[in-house]
Amino acid sequence: MDEWIEKINNTCDIETLENIRIELLGKKGILTNEFLKLKNIPKEEKKEFAKKLNIQKHLITTALDEQKTFLEKELLKQKLKNEKIDVTKFNNSLQCGALHPVASTMDTVITYFQNLNFSVEEGPLVEDDFHNFEALNLPKYHPARDMQDTFYNKDYTLLRTHTSPVQIRTMLKQKPPIRMIAPGTVFRRDFDLTHTPMFNQIEGLVVDSADKISFANLKHTLVEFLEYMFGDINIRFRPSFFPFTEPSAEVDISCVFCKSKGCRVCSHTGWLEVLGCGIVDENVFKSIGYDNVSGYAFGLGIERFAMLKHNIGDLRSLFESDLRLLGQFR
Repeated sequence: MDEWIEKINNTCDIETLENIRIELLGKKGILTNEFLKLKNIPKEEKKEFAKKLNIQKHLITTALDEQKTFLEKELLKQKLKNEKIDVTKFNNSLQCGALHPVASTMDTVITYFQNLNFSVEEGPLVEDDFHNFEALNLPKYHPARDMQDTFYNKDYTLLRTHTSPVQIRTMLKQKPPIRMIAPGTVFRRDFDLTHTPMFNQIEGLVVDSADKISFANLKHTLVEFLEYMFGDINIRFRPSFFPFTEPSAEVDISCVFCKSKGCRVCSHTGWLEVLGCGIVDENVFKSIGYDNVSGYAFGLGIERFAMLKHNIGDLRSLFESDLRLLGQFR
């Protein structure tokens, strides 16, 4: 018995230990055969013989379990040692990423208007002609449709050219008063140094009873917003034309690159156009069944705001994923 216990304690691997267990306690094992002799032993000797066998079995089982536990721990230690990673070999200069300037600018604008109690509304990217054009006072064959450069689909749907359809959908599902912004991606067949076929817009809409909304309300809202975004700047409103607003205006700010002295970005005028706005045309309200209301609307391009806010001189820089540029926004 002592020889077996010593043999178990000196075993160096689990496979050998399992073979010893089978040799002693298996169906044909040494100790198992000893228990089979009990049926041939006289009754008066059987009790003492069985007691000795049970003691031996207990000692062997205990030794096997203890050695197995020991070997498993040693095996785990060796595995951890072999798989250990030297973390000092990693590059400590790696830094965290940051929001893309377009996404960051979008968040800034949304947060500003949310603080003014504007709701954030969303709509589908694939629109129908009614929501994208007709409800916005752009009937079929209207020449202003040429301003949109639209992507049409074979089923007569189209990729939305602005987020104004979200305003129509919002007005159709709820009654005034309405204070909302519609951020999102829009698409136009236009690609040059200052335009891309896919870009981001935020459009705003305020609707209330006829005596509560005026151009003065619109102007105050936009002046406060632009000063928040760009700081100490000059702002001017120029008469313009948009089919869905009347009167309409384009809003310029003094060039943030040259401080109104004149440069390539502002075409040496000292001014930069940043958004369009106006009082909502009565035809828009008629198309959705509103009566005795007034409202104003405005729209801006997020990429343009990102360029001006971060002094990025080339629109293409926002889409080239140049780490030298993006690394500045950590």
